[in-house]
Amino acid sequence: MRGAAAVIGFVLLCGGAGASPLAVDVSDRPAPRSQSATVTLSTLNPVQRPIVPTLQTPVVEVAANARFDRWVGAFKRRAQAQGISQRTLDQAFKAAQYLPDVIRRDRNQAEFTKTLWEYLDTAVSATRVRNGKAALRKHSRVLDRIEAQYGVPKEVVVAVWGLESAYGTFRGSEPTISALATLAFDGRRARFFESELVNALTILQNGDIAPQNMTGSWAGAMGHTQFMPSSYNVYAVDFTGDGRRDIWSDDPSDALASTANYLARFGWQNNLPWGVEVKLPNGFDYAQTGDRVRKSANAWRQLGVRPARGGQLPNSDRVSILVPAGAKGVAFAIYRNFQVIERYNPADAYVIAVGHLADRIAGGPDFKASWPRGDRGLRFVERKEIQQLLARRGFDPGGVDGKIGPNTLSAVRRYQASIGATPDGYVSLDLLNQLRR
Repeated sequence: MRGAAAVIGFVLLCGGAGASPLAVDVSDRPAPRSQSATVTLSTLNPVQRPIVPTLQTPVVEVAANARFDRWVGAFKRRAQAQGISQRTLDQAFKAAQYLPDVIRRDRNQAEFTKTLWEYLDTAVSATRVRNGKAALRKHSRVLDRIEAQYGVPKEVVVAVWGLESAYGTFRGSEPTISALATLAFDGRRARFFESELVNALTILQNGDIAPQNMTGSWAGAMGHTQFMPSSYNVYAVDFTGDGRRDIWSDDPSDALASTANYLARFGWQNNLPWGVEVKLPNGFDYAQTGDRVRKSANAWRQLGVRPARGGQLPNSDRVSILVPAGAKGVAFAIYRNFQVIERYNPADAYVIAVGHLADRIAGGPDFKASWPRGDRGLRFVERKEIQQLLARRGFDPGGVDGKIGPNTLSAVRRYQASIGATPDGYVSLDLLNQLRR
């Protein structure tokens, strides 16, 4: 999610509240449209790691509190200049405080990695599918109305709900004003979090929620589908008609409708899928994979691309082929709706998880093709080494940052072609070992 409110972070895969519009990515995001089969968990959820207390910790926190109080005073003046009333500020900051644990979590987003298939094993587990079907039945009446009004399939809305908060089970309990003020004061992304804090105060000023009830993740994402305050102000809706856009309530109606509204506003096309698993023909040119290459469905058909379970590709003038595990894994024909879900979170792993979970909730099967389960995820230092070695061999990856984006994938394909390997762009340990020779 980008723009006025659409920055999304990933949920805790075991059901914890993440950050989504939608939530903020509290770590540096992977480059959008990365096809790497390695999922960096710090980009999918704020990883919580135990902190060993030291004797110095209380002293540091007291000093931070004093500076925090001074920062709050200066911030209030800036907020008033942006239209926040003194009354709102007094109510919001009456119980607000510096939260050292928020900073600890922000600082300790470790570089854990998983393969895409390991991530999907959890994100689209049998339990999550089963719970999604139960949620669909339980809320069928309101979900039918949401689908009719916004044109977004109810299964997609439920899938986002399932990934963001385990169907409302883990919505986060941190006080949002305190969390955002702490992050804004901290300074690592001060401008972003101060903007979100002003947006949160606007929500309070509009009367949608009381300060003591405005809670969410440690990164400031709120409610069933983890909206950041800026996303809330632009896309949240009052679907129940009670005069409040209540995404925090045990009744998920407003939150689910807000998610559908968000997806609809970014161009969801109800006559198209998010993607289709496909079988690629022998001799397929893998240089044509990735979202930079777009063809009509008919053009792909003429090249021999077929749905893995038979039939024909749905018609569209803009279809791309995605091979996140290269020639050894599942291949997808992706449609415009893939990019719409991507506005919620730009990582391919998340989009595939939402789409596949929605399909499974609707009664669809698992993928027909298999994944290269013998491969492991690459560590950050290994991804950087791949980029360094590519550059050394004359295949410019566009920088050495450990992020596997389109430029790195293009460099990988060129290198693979130069050694007579299948140019599928698959970034793996085998690739690294080959480059080291």
